[in-house]
Amino acid sequence: MDIAAARDIGAGLAVIALAGVGVGIGNIFAALVSSIARNPAARPHVFGIGILGFALTEAVALYALVIAFIILFG
Repeated sequence: MDIAAARDIGAGLAVIALAGVGVGIGNIFAALVSSIARNPAARPHVFGIGILGFALTEAVALYALVIAFIILFG
């Protein structure tokens, strides 16, 4: 097996984490919209927590991309 092919397979496996990130972000915002729809007065408290969850989930996506680039170009 060629080293370039192994590198491409490894980078592809590292990017699989992005599917989980997409599902996680969808769940976060679905719960955020649902909670604000049920209790609009709680929006100032819930919105900050939702954005924090989004940022932490998005950080996982950035780490996955960095790992994939390190595998490809490192």
